[in-house]
Amino acid sequence: MTLARLIARATMLAMLAVVLLFFVLRSGLPVADAILGWLVIAVTAALLPHSFITVETPAPVATATGISGLTVSGFAEALTDPCLVLDKRSIVRHRNAPAARKFPNVAIGNPVTFAMRNPELVQAIESVWRSGQTKIIELHETLPTETWERVAVAPLPSQHGEWLNDENPLLLITFQSLTELKRVEALRTDFIANASHELRTPLTSLLGFIDTLLGPAARDVAAREKFLLIMRGQAERMAKLIEDLLSLSRIEMHQHVRPTGSVDLVALLREVREGLQMQARAANVEITLDIPADAARTTGDRDELYEVFENLIENAIKYGGDGKTVELVLAASNLPGLAHQISVTDHGPGVEPEHVPRLTERFYRIDADTSRKKKGTGLGLAIAKHIVNRHRGQLAIRSRPGEGMRVDVSLP
Repeated sequence: MTLARLIARATMLAMLAVVLLFFVLRSGLPVADAILGWLVIAVTAALLPHSFITVETPAPVATATGISGLTVSGFAEALTDPCLVLDKRSIVRHRNAPAARKFPNVAIGNPVTFAMRNPELVQAIESVWRSGQTKIIELHETLPTETWERVAVAPLPSQHGEWLNDENPLLLITFQSLTELKRVEALRTDFIANASHELRTPLTSLLGFIDTLLGPAARDVAAREKFLLIMRGQAERMAKLIEDLLSLSRIEMHQHVRPTGSVDLVALLREVREGLQMQARAANVEITLDIPADAARTTGDRDELYEVFENLIENAIKYGGDGKTVELVLAASNLPGLAHQISVTDHGPGVEPEHVPRLTERFYRIDADTSRKKKGTGLGLAIAKHIVNRHRGQLAIRSRPGEGMRVDVSLP
């Protein structure tokens, strides 16, 4: 016997006792008769089958807050992806916390179409209302920024049998962001296309010169020497590209692992400057060094940091050498959590502001022909950015036409 039935029977007997007491006091009913009558009724009630005394409880009803007020909302809130719950009029009955952050204009109590007017989404909702079958679509939005979403519109089953015949049907809409995946896929496609193109060009040149040396220039000593020098240059260009690709791949593989070594930036910058002095003299460029007298230590990978500053100074010599000076400065950083700032500044032609944000993209070149002539691979700044990110630092580029370029590397 349930607690509800016990309470119901106890309540009935108490009320009976009150009625009998009333008759004893007002109508002169003998007390013994009253007690005997109460006992008879009590025993009868105790012997009745359970089906004679029932306490009706409301059946669970699927509502906007869930079955019995908890299940649907609790399920929605447990999801890490944005989720909306709609009733049969497509009115929003619940939105979880991620949905509230992602779609602040979607208000509970309003039709979902007030805030989300994408025709594909509206058609998917209408289709599910008609068929009762889950529908999955991909939404592509371009404003205010380009985004991709995988949207699943699904009927929410209840305890009333057929969903289409249910009195309170609900729809569950979940959103899964595909934006990062799409961008990575686009980068991968561009990377393969650019890498293939960069490798195909020198290979084509090499094959052409080899054919020439095997044919018309087979006995021409002067032509052979000229072509061999060109072939050597193309081979060096291809080797540099492969080296940069391998370096970038290696850095990305360990991007999540923070370096643990100790590096003296003062000694490192001196070494990088000395290693590039021959190249600087050939370009008639002077590399000035402004560093503190004492050591400036940071946690990092020495070889990778050497590669960063070597790439930055090489770029300054190649593309900003017209200014005849490249300045290398080590100072304290004013950024929170970062102790050192290394600046590489040239006084060359500079670049237009619209190019600056894209300079660290792989294979991005402002002038591809000039870059290839100077044996650039288009990967130097991309490698530098990845290394700085691995060291939990920041890389910033500033440039204006006619004012040269300044690259700041801030490290812990």
